[in-house]
Amino acid sequence: MGVASLVLGIIAVLVAWIPCIGNLAFLPAVIGLVLGICDAVGKHKKGLPKGIAIAGSVCSGVALSIIVLYYFLIASAAAAI
Repeated sequence: MGVASLVLGIIAVLVAWIPCIGNLAFLPAVIGLVLGICDAVGKHKKGLPKGIAIAGSVCSGVALSIIVLYYFLIASAAAAI
């Protein structure tokens, strides 16, 4: 699950930077965040290394923050008009 989280996080970060279709990255980012957190908790209980799960969670979190920032920029531009 950690590798899937990392892959979804990287894809979400890359898609989130594209101006018009960045909204499509929301679903992979949320799924990657959930998978990363679940994998990190599961590996913590077993005492296994959880670096990939943390990296996937961080990438997904960055993608979500980019998407939210993009929403706020669009909303403020629409309010200014």
